[in-house]
Amino acid sequence: MLVLFLALLAQSANVLEDGNKALDAKEYDRAIQLFSAAAAADPKDVAAHFQLALTYSLLGRDRDAIPEYKTTLELQPDLYAAELNLGLSLMRTNQPAAAVAHFQAAAERKPMEFRPALGLAQALYNTDRYAEAETAYRRAVALDSRSAAAESGLAMSLIRQNRADEAAPHVQQAFVLDRSYRLGFVVLAQLYESTGRTAEAITFYRMFPDDPIALERLGVLLTASGQLTEAIQTLEAALEKMPTDARRIALAQAYVQNKQLEKAQAVLLPAVRATPEDFELRLFYGRLLRDRRDFPGAAAEFSAATRIKPDAVDAWNELASVLVIAEQYPQALAVFDRIRALGGESAGNLFFRALAHDRLQQRPQAIENYNKFLAASQGKFSDQEFQARQRVRILEDELRKKR
Repeated sequence: MLVLFLALLAQSANVLEDGNKALDAKEYDRAIQLFSAAAAADPKDVAAHFQLALTYSLLGRDRDAIPEYKTTLELQPDLYAAELNLGLSLMRTNQPAAAVAHFQAAAERKPMEFRPALGLAQALYNTDRYAEAETAYRRAVALDSRSAAAESGLAMSLIRQNRADEAAPHVQQAFVLDRSYRLGFVVLAQLYESTGRTAEAITFYRMFPDDPIALERLGVLLTASGQLTEAIQTLEAALEKMPTDARRIALAQAYVQNKQLEKAQAVLLPAVRATPEDFELRLFYGRLLRDRRDFPGAAAEFSAATRIKPDAVDAWNELASVLVIAEQYPQALAVFDRIRALGGESAGNLFFRALAHDRLQQRPQAIENYNKFLAASQGKFSDQEFQARQRVRILEDELRKKR
């Protein structure tokens, strides 16, 4: 038995040596066969399991590599390379929580090595442990101040903790080290935007004239700040680069503010057709058509909005007002009844209801609603109150003459 064991051991050593030669020659499939054979011949051969895992890693077969790295560590728990590589394989297979312990162990064994420090930071970040990730990234930056990945990771950890001003110099440094690290500026701009610091957000978004996402946000902020000429140019560029309904809507809003209603209608129509069940979009488009004095078109849009949300008082109000303007008084009165049933009747509704009855020569109903309006308005609508009082006086005179 001893002779047989020694023979198998020698055979295993030879196979392992041949496997290493195949690995050096990048003959990965042959290396896998040889390392697998060596591990089968001697299941406690640390080198065979590690080299097999390494070959799988080089082929991008991390799911096959992981159990071999784990076996390696069971056989030799203090093997730095196995801890590090296992952490990397776990990260590549989207298992950052499992990777943390292995990067931590590798970093403890070689505290001056950059790679496990960076891996630990990335694993902590990917498990939303941002404060711990910040500490780990600071360690990685201290070990390699030329690492754009470490600087960027530190910046992102700070951003996720809403510490924009602390993150800014690290975003800048990552970009200086590697021009491909541009995303940090956009994320930083988004944080400034979300905290109401519009000027800083605009500054960063302006750095990306070729990024449609940055252009879109820049255009929206410029519109909100009244810088309409630049906003329109920016949003037009964003829409040209990557058309989306959101960008059409943003550009249309800028056009409307700039009183370019025809352009707004043209750019918005495809979005309306693409998403006919979008309540807010139907309201927006209806108001645009109303402002262009296309009252039938506006009424159709507001009516569509009421079908999407039957209990939305604002949609019924818009429909009622445009029906009154279009002199479709019976239809308008039916809508006012609906608003009353929803409990949304306002002083303005009472005035327009009175006006509709007035135009239909329904004098008692007109007088009743003008008086209700006057009681509800309490001096808030002086012009309409003057008109209501005049009409009540005239209508009451007309009724007296008829008696």
